[in-house]
Amino acid sequence: MAERLFVYGTLHPNRAPKEIADIVSHFRHVGHGTIRGVRYELADYPAVVLTSRNTEEISGEIFTLPSDNTALRRLDEYEEYQPEDPEHSLFRRLKTSVTLDDGTQQECWVYVYNGPIPKTRVRSRIAA
Repeated sequence: MAERLFVYGTLHPNRAPKEIADIVSHFRHVGHGTIRGVRYELADYPAVVLTSRNTEEISGEIFTLPSDNTALRRLDEYEEYQPEDPEHSLFRRLKTSVTLDDGTQQECWVYVYNGPIPKTRVRSRIAA
């Protein structure tokens, strides 16, 4: 099965910055889904932290990635994820269970924030 990615912010093809626009334009839309965690709005981008307590439902879109590994490598660079040194990465790419609108679940990659957690939270009104 092709790799799938849960997108909740700037990796969405309709909002992608020019640095990754060529890559995300090849994503194939699967559907809408949700994950559990906490979403933060940082200065220039949203960030999600997966946690088992005080969670909320985070909406996003699921996309199938191109079959080669180029997309994940480029997204890792953009998200400052270093697979060889995840502890020092700004984001980490993890597999998580995503609940689709029809109630089924799929395992998808998601970029999870790995930096310092802000003391206050600003909720986003931007739909994924």
